Amino acid sequence: MPDHATPISTLRTLLREKAVLGSVGSVVGWDEQTQLPPAGTDLRADQSSLLARLMHERATSAQLGTAIADAEAASPEGDEAVIVREARRDYDRATKLPTRLVEELARAEVKGHAAWVEARKNDDFAAFVPHLETMLKLKREEADCVGHPHHDDDPYAALLDDYEPGESPAYLDEVFASLKGPLVDLVGRINDSGKTPRRELLTRSFPVDAQRELSTKAAKAIGFEFNAGRLDVAVHPFCSGFGPGDTRMTTRFFEHDLGNSFFSTLHETGHALYEQNLPKAEHFGTALGESVSLGIHESQSRLWENLVGRSPAFWQYLWPTAQELFPEALGGESMDDFVFATNDVRPSFIRTESDEATYNLHVLLRFEIERALLSGDLSVADLPGAWDEKMDAYLGIKPDKASNGCLQDVHWSAGLIGYFPTYTLGNVYASCLFDKVTDALGGQAERDALFARGEFRPLLDWLIDNVHHHGKRHAARDLVEKATGSKPTVEPLLTHLQEKASLYYGV
Repeated sequence: MPDHATPISTLRTLLREKAVLGSVGSVVGWDEQTQLPPAGTDLRADQSSLLARLMHERATSAQLGTAIADAEAASPEGDEAVIVREARRDYDRATKLPTRLVEELARAEVKGHAAWVEARKNDDFAAFVPHLETMLKLKREEADCVGHPHHDDDPYAALLDDYEPGESPAYLDEVFASLKGPLVDLVGRINDSGKTPRRELLTRSFPVDAQRELSTKAAKAIGFEFNAGRLDVAVHPFCSGFGPGDTRMTTRFFEHDLGNSFFSTLHETGHALYEQNLPKAEHFGTALGESVSLGIHESQSRLWENLVGRSPAFWQYLWPTAQELFPEALGGESMDDFVFATNDVRPSFIRTESDEATYNLHVLLRFEIERALLSGDLSVADLPGAWDEKMDAYLGIKPDKASNGCLQDVHWSAGLIGYFPTYTLGNVYASCLFDKVTDALGGQAERDALFARGEFRPLLDWLIDNVHHHGKRHAARDLVEKATGSKPTVEPLLTHLQEKASLYYGV
């Protein structure tokens, strides 16, 4: 290191180098889900395993440990204290994981993903069983290695902490308990209303090239910078922020399902806006340039997808373009009928295509099942039956095939156990933030007037100032409280859903 280096500058250099190596792994992961031919799976597993080992060695090196200790000894304050605090957290967690386990997890993720893609395509759950059993075994070992935060004897807490730092399963239990009853009641009243939108407006013939054009225009309109990112196709949509100047997102297109592709794109654009507006140019590799939690990340995607993208004001801006791109499907149709169709509430099999009112029941189902799988209370062989029972209990329907049931999500194949609850936290946080930004924009009427003119920058600027630019300075709930002036609760979300139910269904 240069003679003039300070403890914090030395630490910054090492953290940036670690992040650059991690970004290489992200590129490999993105390629796996967008470009990799099936026959390349074994090689990709070797590549990913090797990269995981190299990244783990970098993340647990004695040099990095010494740099963190030296920076701590310098008694850092302000932003420097945040960098050191989070570096210590990451280092301590990483050093608890043996390199062998890190390599095995990386290899299992690649093979598990490839197996999941085929199993989902063929509705063949049995083919996925050994891969899920292997992943659960490895994730239990990971939980045992890193320990259980907050003195919690639930191994789920250790995995949750990786996605939602500082959060506990007990808090999630409280959130879901507060939502479950009101949501089941609301969905029931909507179903009993006798009102249904013209759902077929979204299932006519929508040429894929025109869908891509509409999605691209919407992403640009709300702020995505295509000179610093791109949109591709994957089996399961995702977003990956590699680093400064490179944020990739994916979607999927179906000719007879406009809503699937469009709202998937809008959802991933919300993630991408967060990634593009984190202060990575200055702080890449440190906590100041990283998202605070997946719950906050989901708050950004769900806010743009639902609170903005399903609003009449948003479609006042985009409707002329939609009619121009799809003259046969939408040319003579009413925008109000179309918007009602995008806000359709009805029990459905697929989480990513579900409406706002039933969505969190889908998440609750997964939260309960993956805890039971991890603890061993539920065997992998019994997963389909447990899934069907809970879907019947919460949504009143049973999947007709595995791809509409327990094979629909990519997460378990990739080892993302503990991830699902962050979707509901995101919905809760999004509603809290949206209420506050509406006030900041001058109230609902002024906010909607901006949207109708295609002026989304004021909303994005508020999010940048109050969420994105903070990096990991604050824990997730603290960040929401700082931005809104109140502790996050489920009430804004429930109020939002009730207002929509009143508007469209009269209940």
